[in-house]
Amino acid sequence: MSDLLERGAAWLDRQRSRHLTRTVTYLRGGDGVDLPATIGQTTFEQADEYGVIHRTQSRDYLITAADLVLAGAAEQPRAGDRIRETAGEQIFLYEVMAPGGEPPWRFSDPHRNTLRIHTKFVGMERT
Repeated sequence: MSDLLERGAAWLDRQRSRHLTRTVTYLRGGDGVDLPATIGQTTFEQADEYGVIHRTQSRDYLITAADLVLAGAAEQPRAGDRIRETAGEQIFLYEVMAPGGEPPWRFSDPHRNTLRIHTKFVGMERT
């Protein structure tokens, strides 16, 4: 049986998914799945060889880990996967990646309910 904090985290993830999301399409090769995602951001800092700090910001998608099912199998995000986000008449395309050897995703809670996927804008698609 799970503890109170784990049940509470699962409840919060369900509330996030129901009330704070928009539908995006997660793509890997020819496979894709529509799923609810909360939009966020992460700022990464890296020092170059001269000690200058460079800041890079990623567009993050928070999704319920169990929702990422491709070709009938539960998956974890991979660098190079794509996320398609529609806003009005525009379709934005983001690639799963993170700068400087950082992992392209992480769990967003200690119970592994929610994934935070880091992306970079790579283009637009026509409707």
